[in-house]
Amino acid sequence: MSVELKTAADIEKMRIAGKLASEVLDYITPFVKPGVTTEAIDKLCHDYMVNVQGCIPAPLNYAPDGHNPYPKSICTSINSVVCHGIPNDKPLKNGDIMNIDITVIKDGYHGDTSRMFFVGEVSEHARRLCKITYECMWRGIEKVKPGATLGDIGYAVQQYAESNGYSVVQEFCGHGIGKRFHEEPQVLHYGRPGTGLELQAGMIFTIEPMINQGKRHLRMMADGWTVATKDRSLSAQWEHTILVTETGYEVLTQSAGTPAKPASR
Repeated sequence: MSVELKTAADIEKMRIAGKLASEVLDYITPFVKPGVTTEAIDKLCHDYMVNVQGCIPAPLNYAPDGHNPYPKSICTSINSVVCHGIPNDKPLKNGDIMNIDITVIKDGYHGDTSRMFFVGEVSEHARRLCKITYECMWRGIEKVKPGATLGDIGYAVQQYAESNGYSVVQEFCGHGIGKRFHEEPQVLHYGRPGTGLELQAGMIFTIEPMINQGKRHLRMMADGWTVATKDRSLSAQWEHTILVTETGYEVLTQSAGTPAKPASR
């Protein structure tokens, strides 16, 4: 496995791309409400990325091996959809939870981040899932430093999710990112401490746990992209792009509207 260590120039470009991706989520927040379609949200985000930010939406026409090209500019994953939900003309309903996943390309570099959104009044059990998933992401982030391993990150996420009664999706993971959308390494959200790749300063990757209220098992929908829980239980996800620094980590996908880091416990 060849993991690219980013130069100072690369890192500065990644900071810019990461902030821009996060600012798309800031921009779209007031539009997420009952009755709005995810197609409308996609169009708003697309126009903002292209016309305001001067970015390219990375998902649009993205076609990894074995996949038909992704048809939209963002991913909108609602309720039991785990990831890669395709925006459509169905209106959002009061009580829905939704992940919006944004990846922009700016000056050849990718910024990748996602957040959970509440549509209207959301149940307490759905709120709890989203909260614990956010804390899972941060448990993983806080393990990042030179000399730590990918297994340390995965274990921290998995242990916290399972101790709260949830399951961790294993088929999808975080990933290295830079001039390419998906690079080495794969960042699993489960694992054993002290195992896997040792982290070095200059690595950049995403941490993006998908946490299910029920069992971890998944089903692929007919469109070839949308992934949902097999038992139709709710799923949540948060994502940041992380730089390994000489002393720890830096979150590259931050902006004015980024939720605060959870209080330590």
